[in-house]
Amino acid sequence: MELTGTPFFILTIVLFVASIALALAYWGRGRGGYAEVPGGRRRGRGRRTGAATPLGYLGSFATVLLCQFTAIAVVFTWVNDDNQLYANWDDLLGTTSHVRSVPVPPKDNGLAGDQKSGTPKVVASFHAPSSDAVPRDVKETDLKGKLSGVDGEVLVWTPPQYDDPAYKDKNFPVVELLAGYPGSTSTWYGDTGMNVTKQLEPLMKSGQITPFILVTPRVNLLQNADTGCADVPGKVNAETWLSRDVPQMVLDNFRTTASPDQWAVAGYSAGAHCAALLALGHPDRYRAAIAMSGYNDPSGESDSLTAKDPKLSQTSNPLYLLTHAATPPNVSLWMSGRKTDGLPDATALQQAAKPPTSVTQVETTGAHLMSTWRPLVVPSFKWLSGIIPAPK
Repeated sequence: MELTGTPFFILTIVLFVASIALALAYWGRGRGGYAEVPGGRRRGRGRRTGAATPLGYLGSFATVLLCQFTAIAVVFTWVNDDNQLYANWDDLLGTTSHVRSVPVPPKDNGLAGDQKSGTPKVVASFHAPSSDAVPRDVKETDLKGKLSGVDGEVLVWTPPQYDDPAYKDKNFPVVELLAGYPGSTSTWYGDTGMNVTKQLEPLMKSGQITPFILVTPRVNLLQNADTGCADVPGKVNAETWLSRDVPQMVLDNFRTTASPDQWAVAGYSAGAHCAALLALGHPDRYRAAIAMSGYNDPSGESDSLTAKDPKLSQTSNPLYLLTHAATPPNVSLWMSGRKTDGLPDATALQQAAKPPTSVTQVETTGAHLMSTWRPLVVPSFKWLSGIIPAPK
């Protein structure tokens, strides 16, 4: 049964109600730690005479634990469904490894460089999305990263114009969508997630927003650890997976181009940190980034691998990349956050930016939740449409 599915949520509620009924029945029969004594009579207001027994106490303790366990299960499932933290049991329990190997990635010559490298094309096989939270017009493929050694699912949604005969010779721009930590590829979709396609599709049809191909790769690759979207020697090549393997698959299977002017990346929370990091670190791959409630210092995420490495902690900081770039990168950033959550980091980047780098910041007041970021999808993509226009 799907962890994020409605049937499982209903099951947790049923079990919770059943546990309360069981506890009431147990205590109502006078089994709260006492055993009947032959000839015993009720005294006072329903108290039962008898002798306390270990078995009776154990039974009482068990019913209390059962009620607490089922109550926690209901709350966890509700929070998980609302924020799409774990899409399935494998993600929750960490029973599936997404790191096949950790090779040393070949030299990075940018998006066009990988396209000209002469490596065999990635022939992707697509199927219906694994998560019920993802709309059926989204495709899913299981990608084995040739350069990164990472295996993971990638979701792809094509805009309404993509299959229109009038656009059959047009190439479409791409936005990679990155989840937070913990988070799954399904978080950007569905009513309880970012609801990205339902929000953007009508605006793409009406020409108010650029018809982007939306690509959602797996971001959480290790159990109980945030990769920081970096290449961590000996542990994971997350940066290579996101910036090279995934784009190459898209280039080989969809109508788009290898020009960085046609590529952007977006994320929230830890995914926002990744979005800014990838764009500023790879201006030869991305033209823009959307970052909602992100942070610069990797230690903003307690489980960050990069925060634990002195060198990576420095080089995985978007502010460091911006201030130490040989020339200001041709990258535009749209960053949101509240005064105590993301906005100071956005301000620091804005103050450090020099043309052609630009930083647009938007102040929010909501908590660090999906309900705060969901309404930002439309305004951020309208901004992005001004940076990356529709194909002509």
